Amino acid sequence: MDAGLSPAGGVADESRLTREELRSFLVGLVTVAAVGSMLLFSYVGTRMRHASAADSTRLYAAFNRVDGLAVGDEVQVAGVPVGRVAAMTLEPNHRARLTLLVDDDVLLPTDTSAAIHTDGLFGRKFVVLQPGGDEATLKADDVITFTQDALVVSELLDLIIAEGRAQRSSPQPQTDPTMP
Repeated sequence: MDAGLSPAGGVADESRLTREELRSFLVGLVTVAAVGSMLLFSYVGTRMRHASAADSTRLYAAFNRVDGLAVGDEVQVAGVPVGRVAAMTLEPNHRARLTLLVDDDVLLPTDTSAAIHTDGLFGRKFVVLQPGGDEATLKADDVITFTQDALVVSELLDLIIAEGRAQRSSPQPQTDPTMP
């Protein structure tokens, strides 16, 4: 049989095959462009966030535990993002030292406290700064001395389970049905 003939004896429809290939190519091209755009915006956003480090005040805080917190996580005051975690190191006394970059326009009293919170039960971690009432403010490279460690959800669940078991196994007081 001739290569240019269809089984019915006519000429094969090569334009239909070309249209399908063209459509597949265009769908692939649009997909690659969309993924590339997302990567570009992600990169630009990261660069902008890192560029803002020049407009930030570096503060330090030491914690016994920072479980689940990562470099780049948010620092918030009153639920508003005001900075990010720039670094985490281990001090000689085995405490985690966080380097926080806080926007220059956020003035924090020297008695500000820092706590690690979780968004929901298993959500992301972030640092919450709770301003105190002191009139003096933190300056660059100051240390936040009042800190509250990260809550480890598995330890909390273990505590709740142990408490429930203890209550269930303890004898319940008997009530006398004749007594009011």
